[in-house]
Amino acid sequence: MTGREAEPAAGAHPRFPGPGTRVRLVGEGLVLREWAAADVPAMTALFDDPDTARFTPLASPFDEAAARAYLARAAESRAAGRKLQLAVTEDGGAPLGEVLLFTAVDYPLAVEAGYAIGPRHRGRGLAARALRPAVAYAYGTLGAQRVLLRIVAENAASRAVARATGFSLTDQPPVAAPGGALLQTWQHAGPPGP
Repeated sequence: MTGREAEPAAGAHPRFPGPGTRVRLVGEGLVLREWAAADVPAMTALFDDPDTARFTPLASPFDEAAARAYLARAAESRAAGRKLQLAVTEDGGAPLGEVLLFTAVDYPLAVEAGYAIGPRHRGRGLAARALRPAVAYAYGTLGAQRVLLRIVAENAASRAVARATGFSLTDQPPVAAPGGALLQTWQHAGPPGP
């Protein structure tokens, strides 16, 4: 953004859909759909991984109990209008990873994004392909004015995804994450012009 930004109105925030609204995003050859209880076994294969544990706040080990707890927290955040967590699939079926959108604490009209791809599915461009429709949804349907990523500085693969999807590193100081990792803030270039 250039120039001075207008202060957001008090209480302004992106408009996440209510819990009765099912979200399904299609684009980039992928279908992003909401998680289901039947996905629990697949989630353990996707998220019980040393790199996932190193670079995300997901529990480690990520067993079926952790997956069920994760889905319960996701449902609570969804009901509260704070977060949307979508399974990354090729056809609406078996999950390959996750993309999520949630309210950013440091700017009321911003949405923060995140993603994780299961180890067997990495190297196929899935994170970038999933992030693009999620970012478009954040700007369009959610009404975000900014979309942010917080990335552990040592996560070269995630930094590459950020660059490939229109994000650039900001000059904000790193933010400490639970567990002590320092997260760098990346900001998306903004929605496409008319």
